[in-house]
Amino acid sequence: MKNTISQRVADFLKSYPPFNFLHQKDLEKLSEQISIIYKEKDAVIFAENDKTHDSFYVVHKGAVALKRSTKNTVLDMCDEGDIFGLRPLLAQENYIMEAVAHEESILYAIPIAVFKPYALENRNVGNFLIESYASNTRNPYSDIHKDKLYGDDLLDDDLHSSNHSFDLAPIKYSKKIVTCSPSTTVRDIAIIMSKKKVGAILIVDEMLPIGILTDKDLRNKIVTGDFPITTTAETIMTKPVITYSKKMTVTEAQMAMMKSNISHLCLTKDGTVNTKAVGILSKHDVMVALGNNPAVLIKALKRTKKIKEIKPIRNQIMQLLQGYLDQNIPMTLITKIITELNEACTTRVIEICIDKMSSPPPVKFAWLAMGSQGRGEQMLHTDQDNAIVYENVNEVFKDETRIYFQKFAGLVNKGLFEIGYDYCPAEMMASNPKWCMSLDDWKNQVRHWITNPGKNEVLLSFIFFDYSSTYGDTEIVSQLSDYIFETIKANPIFYMHLVSGALQSPSPTGFFRQFLVEQDGANKDNFDIKRRALMPLTDAARVLILSHSIKGISNTAERFEKLAELEPNNRELYLSCSYSFKALLKFRTKQGLLHHDSGQFIELESLTKMEKIKLKRTFKTIKELQELISVRFNISNLV
Repeated sequence: MKNTISQRVADFLKSYPPFNFLHQKDLEKLSEQISIIYKEKDAVIFAENDKTHDSFYVVHKGAVALKRSTKNTVLDMCDEGDIFGLRPLLAQENYIMEAVAHEESILYAIPIAVFKPYALENRNVGNFLIESYASNTRNPYSDIHKDKLYGDDLLDDDLHSSNHSFDLAPIKYSKKIVTCSPSTTVRDIAIIMSKKKVGAILIVDEMLPIGILTDKDLRNKIVTGDFPITTTAETIMTKPVITYSKKMTVTEAQMAMMKSNISHLCLTKDGTVNTKAVGILSKHDVMVALGNNPAVLIKALKRTKKIKEIKPIRNQIMQLLQGYLDQNIPMTLITKIITELNEACTTRVIEICIDKMSSPPPVKFAWLAMGSQGRGEQMLHTDQDNAIVYENVNEVFKDETRIYFQKFAGLVNKGLFEIGYDYCPAEMMASNPKWCMSLDDWKNQVRHWITNPGKNEVLLSFIFFDYSSTYGDTEIVSQLSDYIFETIKANPIFYMHLVSGALQSPSPTGFFRQFLVEQDGANKDNFDIKRRALMPLTDAARVLILSHSIKGISNTAERFEKLAELEPNNRELYLSCSYSFKALLKFRTKQGLLHHDSGQFIELESLTKMEKIKLKRTFKTIKELQELISVRFNISNLV
């Protein structure tokens, strides 16, 4: 008789990676071993430093927050179909974060022992799990991993390959092999390893590998007293040596270590013990390789001499973005990495343009990114929004300085266009004299917007207040930010105009929660995810963060997370807003990559039922947020 419950589990899982890589019969067999778990809101699935469970988890219904318990910071939000708790599958360590039911949730608990054979035998399954694990257990922005993001090991030819994927890249290994003979004593081996600063030594006979000794072997066999330090290598070495070809990929190396439960691999000329060893590969090497791709793009950008050389690298960033989305890497990491790469592209364009000028900049200046780029949310190729602010100069040099920076801005805007950023239709670019001014001129402009808040002035304020400094002197930018907050504080009526503007975005749904679509024009019957879903969240976050006089945070999700700290009574709403924004941005990015456009207008007929459900779930948060700001700033009559 057919097990209807397991069949339903299989039907659900087959729509999500990595289960969609399994054959139907394997999936059905696996589903028979899966447990269904119900968790109430705020229930802890596992805590930070807990011993790992026998299973990892998939969210069937609801949402699960992954957070650091010490700071109560939400690192990621797992939605329907997302997996979490992979540590017991890939590492023998306690959990490094806690998982809490963000709302009433139903989970599938998948036994490690049952699932592991599929991860080992199915390459696609293994790839997905390894990348998910790497992205969720390492912070590539920590000091330890700084400048070691995704990719030192790639060849230049690989960089320009249209189908490159870093999990298929050749592994980077150490060619400086430390060896000894079988008769070498453990004492001498310890001295050699300490001097050479290595974690493993290869035992060779006539240059062929016959065994290996690691730090772990010394701890378990010598330090414990099981063997004296006069013991020879051949007595305690691990043999035979597990060897592989030097051409193995990052994923193959990770899978090999996981399969054999070892921390070092010996690489030989033909992959067998019958040829000379050419390298040693450690687990650390593999983990660095798994986190290395953007760094190779940064290095490639720094090597460019002409702007046209940046465009193929910019295209490579889009391929990287697609890969991250396909592998379900958390949106928080994706936005940070892609933003860093986008800023690196802009910075290199600026540097090349400075070299093109007849003389260096006459005074200090800063290049400001505005709009979505300024907020660190520009995932796709969109139009430019930028400005220049430069030091105040004596009246004698004012015209000369203005002419210099306008010419320079024109070169940069043209360069950005050449690498894929369209010109702004409204000319909100540094090449426009209105967006290229001295610090005092910018202060006068901002004061005018704040003290004369018409419709256009409020719109311009929205764009300008989301700036971030991409290049140049940060002190000038800080002075401008301070002035903005002081002027707003002195003119509190301006908040009402900002809130009024923030509440003008059209509602995402109508009666019975049906999507409200465009009624006419080129996008008739399509859903505008930018204006109806993303902008209401962005505009509200901006107003609220300005009301707290917080500068230096322009990203919408990060603004909500900061607001959650500042207003504990609204913490749940703000964290929900942060999660909703990231989910919507991810959805728009996927649609844009799929249809080769900005992803702003979505054809609802192309969405699955599950995708529509996920979108609508975020809309409740938008409604609650708009109610909060309308009441707080006493303009509820405008809702």
